[in-house]
Amino acid sequence: MTTENTGAWLTQEAYDRLTEELEYLSGPYRQEIVDRISAARDEGDLKENGGYHAAREEQGKNEGRIAQLKALLENAEVGEDVKDDGVVGPGMVVEAEIAGKPMKFLLGSREVAESLVGDSDLQVFSAHSPMGAAIEGHKVGDEVSYEAPNGKSITVKIKAAEPFAG
Repeated sequence: MTTENTGAWLTQEAYDRLTEELEYLSGPYRQEIVDRISAARDEGDLKENGGYHAAREEQGKNEGRIAQLKALLENAEVGEDVKDDGVVGPGMVVEAEIAGKPMKFLLGSREVAESLVGDSDLQVFSAHSPMGAAIEGHKVGDEVSYEAPNGKSITVKIKAAEPFAG
């Protein structure tokens, strides 16, 4: 599967859920944190005001998540475009033999993991990971090797590849 978009692959359900989360975090929740900071400021001395510091920390985490979601959603590949052509790419459930052991996983985004229905044991690997990059574009029956982060060479034999239907 060749594509010019280098974003994460998401199911439509995951995309919609993340869009709703972004709307909540950047709207009502952001305002709630601002209100908590304001109320804590009114209590006086900020140096010893635990509520103020906790709210400021929460504000930083919230703004970080907002930025993460915006970047993810702007570049996301939504699941409907996955073709059932046996070629490994984002959105495909892959059965492979990795270093001699059978494994089944989704090549996509970890954000999809929360939307998995049925096969709760299905792991999710990024197409940008060393293994994902090595197998992307290969077909059933192909055998490829990649270098793991620990420096070892790992062989992957692709047994099956089909679109995620969860």
